[in-house]
Amino acid sequence: MKINDLEFYLIEIKRTESDRPVRSVLVRLATDLGLEGWGESGLEWRATELAARRDALLPVLGGRSIFDVEELHTLDVLSSAPLRCALEMALFDLVGRAVGEPLCHLLGGAYRRWIPLAVRLTAQRPDRVASLARELAEQGFHSHIVTGGGGTELDLQALRAVRQSVGDRSELRLDGAGAYNLETARELCTELESNSLQFFLDPLSTRELHQIASLRRQTSVPLAVWRAIGGPADMLALVRCNAAPFAVVDLEQVGGIVPGRKCAAVAEAAGVGTLLGGRPSLGIATAAMLQLAASTPAFSSCNESAYHQLLDDVLAEPLEIVDGMMAVPQAPGLGIEVDRAKVEKYQVT
Repeated sequence: MKINDLEFYLIEIKRTESDRPVRSVLVRLATDLGLEGWGESGLEWRATELAARRDALLPVLGGRSIFDVEELHTLDVLSSAPLRCALEMALFDLVGRAVGEPLCHLLGGAYRRWIPLAVRLTAQRPDRVASLARELAEQGFHSHIVTGGGGTELDLQALRAVRQSVGDRSELRLDGAGAYNLETARELCTELESNSLQFFLDPLSTRELHQIASLRRQTSVPLAVWRAIGGPADMLALVRCNAAPFAVVDLEQVGGIVPGRKCAAVAEAAGVGTLLGGRPSLGIATAAMLQLAASTPAFSSCNESAYHQLLDDVLAEPLEIVDGMMAVPQAPGLGIEVDRAKVEKYQVT
């Protein structure tokens, strides 16, 4: 079964509250037997360049077997990790559809049917962050990510407000967003030691793992690394320098499901806790995350998702969320169908 067509769509859909709309590039791959597969990524492309991108890539991808997923990662023209991720996602969707099985069955089986979610608290004022945390907890979400980086005192106020709002019902994470130098991060960690955080994510402005390891030796607050993990080699480097007990795998950042599974294998062997995270999705990338989390025991903690914030998606049927967990779709491929009418409706031209 060969690839014979490729299309790109730039889509934007609004979110709740004051959050910025989610803008993604959708990839559609078609085969000579009439099947189609979909992928999604946050490529920062303009609508006017999509046709040229297609014309450049179709001669490279056309005629290739949909089953040659590993080969995709060796092509020089696909050096961009987000592009590689979207195309690999579409290929895996095609493979699952070709054999009539959900992707998780092809990646090792449905180890779990429901994926626990972590949700990000995106409001700025501590009182609003606390109110949002309470609302989400009432909906069944009990793993909250406080977005920090606005200053040590503001971060502490937000955490205290959330803890007071939800009590011990919720697991809290603080995302430092790479905002602090070593000295300031160390001082903040001293204040955080009594806050019972699951972890402090990306506390330092540097992506140098040895500096993060230095901070770890100076605090009892568990640390986590996201922005420095660009592939399995980075995960191995994290393990070797003992930088953090947790790591977040972003499929767009590492280049797709194949390298994401390799990252998880390295971390699992070393006893590092792994989670899936990344930018907000319009539904397709969320479905891919669910399939991967379902089939990979290492991703056992709450994985970040902003799907609940969308006012709409590009799917024919919405993904199911119950009590802070998302059901793994069981249809072939990624388990979802893309609604072409919605693609047309939300397309950026």
